[in-house]
Amino acid sequence: MSKKLRIGVIFGGRSGEHEVSLRSAESVINALDRSRYEIVPIAITRQGKWLASSEATNLLPSAVIEDADQHVAIFGDPTERGLARFSSEGIPSWRDKIDCFIPVLHGTYGEDGTIQGLLEMADVPYVGCGVLASAVGMDKVVMKRLFREAGLPIVGHTHFLRAQWEADAQKIEARVIEEIGFPCFVKPANLGSSVGISRAVEAKSLKAAITLAAKYDRKIIVEKGVDARELEVSVLGNDLPMASLPGEVIPLTARFYDYKAKYIDENGARLIIPAELNPVTTAEIQQFAIRAFQAIDGSGLARVDFFLERATDMLIVNEINTMPGFTSISMYPKLWEATGISYSELIDRLIELAFERHREKSRNVTSY
Repeated sequence: MSKKLRIGVIFGGRSGEHEVSLRSAESVINALDRSRYEIVPIAITRQGKWLASSEATNLLPSAVIEDADQHVAIFGDPTERGLARFSSEGIPSWRDKIDCFIPVLHGTYGEDGTIQGLLEMADVPYVGCGVLASAVGMDKVVMKRLFREAGLPIVGHTHFLRAQWEADAQKIEARVIEEIGFPCFVKPANLGSSVGISRAVEAKSLKAAITLAAKYDRKIIVEKGVDARELEVSVLGNDLPMASLPGEVIPLTARFYDYKAKYIDENGARLIIPAELNPVTTAEIQQFAIRAFQAIDGSGLARVDFFLERATDMLIVNEINTMPGFTSISMYPKLWEATGISYSELIDRLIELAFERHREKSRNVTSY
């Protein structure tokens, strides 16, 4: 019998999406095949402290590991190809190294290239996009620039810094009203899961929306509101990615697909999987999803969100999420399930893609 792979599942983090990460990690850990994998849960608290396995499980919504050990990885060394914990004497211990990491971290300090940089420095395989794609996928302003460069249709938008807002709020308000108008959506540029997002319909709600978004990020983006269907596509792969069948989100309890509908209220939105689209539109949205994934140099996984304008049937790329929600009611795994890949098989494939990407990068010559 072959040796089990040791999989380090990293979750929690300092982001505003901390709770989402806990829910996603619980689902991932429960779905990992115990006959193939040994699971090492690694939690990061809201303050940024890394917790050992037995402490880590206490953060999850329910206890999912009964035989958790104390091995926690906090020290990287590419000569050892791994992360290690420090002993009580301050000496790094490399015992029982982890074979592959799944950073189930959403938002800043996790999905934005920071944890990916640590894992790259340690020269270890990990699931998901690399440093560049993760950073670009987190910054909605830079993301849209790359989409435009790739010839993808995007929604009208503008952006500004928190410092500019605090220096002259009246000037920023006037600019947004002139360039974007109402209704519009105000978002932190570097956050996901609809955290800090508001719909503004006039000057008063615009000011409140910007004030809220500015709590979560130094960069704020304002997008033109469109009367459109909300569609999502999952992407899986490295250099030769494939796209799932599209799904449609119909908000039921709010004007848009907000945080509560995504992660708390199972009746907050209706998910139509697959979406009711003609074959031509289905093929186009899958093609656009792959182009968006390649535009940011994605790897492993991502979910691409679209608008389909009701009046014109024009398809618009909204954004890409490089570590989409992985809970039991999340769209990413549900779309693949409808396409023919089960939840557990999907995780197996993501781990295989992590090793594939690591092998490909290992081919690079690092001396001259």
